[in-house]
Amino acid sequence: MTISIGIEPPRQADVEALLAAGTVFAHSLYPVENTFLLSTDELERPGVDVYVARDENGKACGMAALVPLDLDLDLDLDLDAAAELKRLFVHTEARGRGVAGRLLDRIEADAASHGIRSLALETGTLQHAAMALYRGRGYEQIELFGPYIGEELSVCFAKSL
Repeated sequence: MTISIGIEPPRQADVEALLAAGTVFAHSLYPVENTFLLSTDELERPGVDVYVARDENGKACGMAALVPLDLDLDLDLDLDAAAELKRLFVHTEARGRGVAGRLLDRIEADAASHGIRSLALETGTLQHAAMALYRGRGYEQIELFGPYIGEELSVCFAKSL
């Protein structure tokens, strides 16, 4: 599968369809109040980059967002110059083809080239494949941070770049 990845506006029909599918998936696992999904409007904020993976036919098959993160956390990983990975989602038809890994590669490279030294993220306790992906890519489980503090269904990870 040939994949191209670029930074694109989130307000496109196929990207919004991915966002909707990701929302349906998240809500199938967790109560709405325990999900932390950014809306299209939030993804359009200044400083947020939305990465879209497209297949050989130009169809959006995966996405993720890189969001600035300014937290004063006492963690082993340096999150002083950090960003958060949000809304990583790969369409069901494209799973198992390395799309998520390719998105992570691009986002990590871009983040490092812009002086970001750490990436943090939150996923849910039932998302075993996601947790395995992150661990396999060098992310370490960290204490819950920011809006996730106290959330029993959340698991947070971070990686130094």
